[in-house]
Amino acid sequence: MKGQQVLLTGGTGGLGLGVTPAVLAQGGDLTIPYRHLKDVERLKGILSPADIARIKFIPANLEDEASVDQLISRMVKVDILIHLVGGFSMGKTHEYSFYEWKRQLELNLNTTFLSCKYCLKTMLENGYGRIVTVASRAGVEPGANLAAYSAAKAGVIALTKAIAEETKGTNITANTILPSIIDTPTNRQDMGAENADNWVKPESLAQVICFLASEAAKDIRGAAIPVYGDI
Repeated sequence: MKGQQVLLTGGTGGLGLGVTPAVLAQGGDLTIPYRHLKDVERLKGILSPADIARIKFIPANLEDEASVDQLISRMVKVDILIHLVGGFSMGKTHEYSFYEWKRQLELNLNTTFLSCKYCLKTMLENGYGRIVTVASRAGVEPGANLAAYSAAKAGVIALTKAIAEETKGTNITANTILPSIIDTPTNRQDMGAENADNWVKPESLAQVICFLASEAAKDIRGAAIPVYGDI
């Protein structure tokens, strides 16, 4: 990724804390949108000054189309989109609120659509692009109490595959990964840490993501790659 412009959404989150250093190690120059300054400071706390200097932090609301459009416009170009933004909640379907249902679609699917839409425009103009999205094992193996999350992540898979079909014949690829439970502090807090050693480590996911975002993965299009850990 040396010298390439990378838009890394969710770079300040739990997964982002593993992915951001990996992308920097591959030579990418990062733009990371953020909502809260405390998350930016948390990320900076694990990076060297030299790495921080290669990141442009831009405030943005990825649920708002105008904000996403403005974000992409502030970048000279986008060679690579790595979209990590998402959210998770559980509940029985007959008890689940319509508000929370829409919230899951907004966080997981709509942000992916808007980021892909505006990045694709500049990628098509420049004749190059790598898109990597994050779906979930739940998107292909829905479980009880996961209806909204599973539906949203299934949508991410379908969207990514559709983009891969649309960009055939170009030097643009689109692929998605399917993590199971990711070993983040939030998941350890919410789910307990008894089985956390079997969960997928952010650093492990980062390696798969970086490969898909690289020139070496030019012949992989529309893949949904399971990264399940040991569960």
